[in-house]
Amino acid sequence: MNSRQDQLKAFDRLLTIMDELREQCPWDKKQTMETLRHLTIEETYELGDAILDKNLEEVKKELGDVLLHIVFYAKIGSETNHFDIADVCNSICEKLINRHPHIYSDVKVENEEGVKRNWENLKLKEGKTSVLEGVPKSLPALVKANRIQEKVAGVGFDWEEPAQVWEKVEEELNEFKTEVQSGNQDKMESEFGDVMFSMVNYARFLNINPENALERTNKKFSKRFQYLESKAKSLNKPLKDMTLAEMDVFWEEAKTL
Repeated sequence: MNSRQDQLKAFDRLLTIMDELREQCPWDKKQTMETLRHLTIEETYELGDAILDKNLEEVKKELGDVLLHIVFYAKIGSETNHFDIADVCNSICEKLINRHPHIYSDVKVENEEGVKRNWENLKLKEGKTSVLEGVPKSLPALVKANRIQEKVAGVGFDWEEPAQVWEKVEEELNEFKTEVQSGNQDKMESEFGDVMFSMVNYARFLNINPENALERTNKKFSKRFQYLESKAKSLNKPLKDMTLAEMDVFWEEAKTL
């Protein structure tokens, strides 16, 4: 691994390149925070994919892309004299120090849960009116549900054990079934949302990240379906002309790969 001196040298190199690009490259010169925003989101998702794939070489590359965006925003901020990369770094350093009094002060915590509770309480002391203020409105619903539950659990609003949460899941499932039988579309959607929210909560108690779990299933399904497509192609038979029984043979084969 690189020494701290080499790490700082590499970061300085990136900052220099960013200065040069902003001054000389027609594309980089015209970018704003608003034009970069959607690209940053895309890069973050690509990083997430690499992490789930456990592809560390891709993780390294995608981290570089995300870091570039951070440096880019800081460069734009410096041009309007609002902040630069040093301000960004110092800001997060101060936050980390203030949020970890058990490391940088004399506060005592017993475990990870104590750290989380203390973190949320400190945020409220900093002026936030709700523990939910830190949950971005634009988060995908599944991720948002998980973050909401983590946030409120951090201040003690939580179940005591997984069995209680599973009872809630079963309760919500029964309510959903009732609305399915009634045929009321709006109420079905509402109850389905309650089922998903309670399942996310149960996953949290089992230390399962619901977003990661669902994406793993997405990838697994896609891989198996693509195998099915390749087999159909090798037989010169369109999927729409195959019976479910025929497709199931290849689907079971895909499970063994």
